[in-house]
Amino acid sequence: MIKKLIIVNGTMGVGKSTICENLHKTLLNSAWLDGDWCAMINPFIPSDENKKIVINNITHILNNFLESSSIEYVIFNWLIESDEIMDLILGNINLKSFKLYKITLTCGKEELLKRVGRDILSGKRDRNSLNRSLERLELYDKMNTLKIDTTNKETKAIIYEIISGILNIK
Repeated sequence: MIKKLIIVNGTMGVGKSTICENLHKTLLNSAWLDGDWCAMINPFIPSDENKKIVINNITHILNNFLESSSIEYVIFNWLIESDEIMDLILGNINLKSFKLYKITLTCGKEELLKRVGRDILSGKRDRNSLNRSLERLELYDKMNTLKIDTTNKETKAIIYEIISGILNIK
């Protein structure tokens, strides 16, 4: 069995966690890692040391999942706003034979304002999240990834779009 590593990135509010949680539930023999879980440091100060800790946490868990004989699909989501960060993570993967899928979720600015605004009101995100998310939106356009626009799409439709690409369903 050839392992499949599915990396889903995008700015805050595009739906990474929701999509990956549902993708994980849909794909049998799958494991899911949300990169945010590997950076639970309060407060998170973006020092070189803390960044190294987070990357080490991520790659350690991804390697464990990829080495498991019972796991076929490894799903990983995180902000990953540059090819450099993507390459840093991939460069620390031990398994050399796997199929890689790099997917960037996007959405329109109006939709992003609505989603992040809703999260701010519910206390899920802080007020600065909106500006940070909007500022980073364009960074993802430059990345070497498959882009999927989540604007006005149901979760099931996005999952189907991802799975059909992975399984080559037309």
